[in-house]
This record gives sequence, structure tokens and C-alpha cells, in this order.
Amino acid sequence: MSRLAGRRILVTRAEHQAGRLSRELAAQGAEPVEIPAIRILPPADFTSLDHALRHLSTYGWMLVTSANTVNALLERIEALGIVAPGSQTWRTIFGPMPKIAAVGPATARAVRRMGWNVDLLPEKYVAESLLQALGDKVRGQRVLLARSAIARDVIPDALRAQGIDVDVIDAYRTEIPHESVTRVRELFAEAAQKPAVDAATFTSSSTVENFLELLREAGQSAPPRDLPAISIGPITSKTLREAGWEPSAEAAEHTVDGLVKAVLQFFAPGV
Repeated sequence: MSRLAGRRILVTRAEHQAGRLSRELAAQGAEPVEIPAIRILPPADFTSLDHALRHLSTYGWMLVTSANTVNALLERIEALGIVAPGSQTWRTIFGPMPKIAAVGPATARAVRRMGWNVDLLPEKYVAESLLQALGDKVRGQRVLLARSAIARDVIPDALRAQGIDVDVIDAYRTEIPHESVTRVRELFAEAAQKPAVDAATFTSSSTVENFLELLREAGQSAPPRDLPAISIGPITSKTLREAGWEPSAEAAEHTVDGLVKAVLQFFAPGV
């Protein structure tokens, strides 16, 4: 018998990213309920991003913190008509590529799909672990940090405190998909008759914050009582706790696979 048979699991990832998590949950017998709490959009202004992409050779390191960032960089490179980064033509025109540090295996895979090398991958897939792994490697070098417009400032603040020159650029921004409000309202209206979902999964702080906003817009003033929240990692868990929603489980490995394992462990411990 499938370990999650009969369980309805809420998936709050962006629509274009939800597929893999939903497939993995379904493979374990669950019924994924997809309500995107986040949508990925281009930055409001491309000026800084375009300048950085045209001058990558001036940086010793480029830090990328998500696959969304890598995808946004690739889309902009293609829109600008820039030759493939890392190619011989690129090196002839623009000079050498910076070294690249990626937070997490999904980000690293996205970097490699672009034909770039990954020079550093921290043991744990959070900003603090990246800083530890970088150590003195970036000292005396110029660093480019490409990220979401609303990301935490842990990395740039720590590097600047060491006297390192860091350029922070917005590769993309996020918004709440307001069409999800109706689906949230319908989902929790069902709860009066039967359990709407057995657990909610969250893959970032943004999905937590946006889902809570969806709840408010749907007329829910607080996180659903007795609904287990399962988090992809400590930063997401921290955001849940700050909202008064204690996570019921947290992934040991901060990836989609790790999140699925956390769901399995929560519902079928020791199996």
C-alpha cells in the first residue's frame, strides 16, 4: 500500500515549479492539491541586471541562490542577444567568467544546464552555509549576487562587513497569484464539511508569507488550526513560527526530495 494513500497534500509552489513535487507526492499515493502562492516575474527595471551581465568578467565570483535566478539570467541573456556565457566567443569578447557558487543542487543543476561551471556548493543549502563555504575565497575580489528582489540580506551584509565589494542585482521578483484566493476560499470552505487537506507544504519563506496573505484575502484571519505545515528548511520554518504556525516537520535535506521525505516521515514514521 502507498505510504500516503488517501492523503491530500497542499502544494504552494509557483505553478511552473509545482509539477515535480506533485509527481513525487502522487507516486507515494497522495492527492496533490496545487494552489500557487507565488508567481515569478521579471525585475521592475533591467538596468542593473543588463549592466552586470555585460560585465561579468569584472567579477571574481557570482553567487546564485536559486534555480529561479539562473532561469531569469538565461532569459535575459537570450533577450539581449548575448553569446553563450563561458563559450570561446564569450571569452574573446567579454573576458573570463567569474567563479560561481550555487546554493543547493537544484541551483547547481540549472547553472550546469547553462553550460557554466559550479565552483562551490555548500554542504547545507542555506545562505549561512554558503558564507561558511566561501570563507576567504572571495577576499579581495569583486562579488556579484543575483537573487530575488525580496531576498534576505544575510549574504551581502556579511560579505560587506568583511570589506568585500558586493553588487546585488534583482534577477526577478515575485507576486501573489490573486486567482488563488478563490481556490483558497473554496478549499477551506470544504473544511467545514470534511478535512480540506491533510498537510500544507512550503518551499520558501515567500510561499509562507504569500499563502498567509491569500488566507487573509479569503477571509481567514489566522493559519488554519490543526493543519500540519511541512517546511523545506530552517529559514522557511522560522517564517512559519514568526506567523504563529509551528511547523510539524522540516526537511533534513533542503530540496524537493527532502521535503517529500519529511512528508512521508510525518505520516508514516519508521515505515
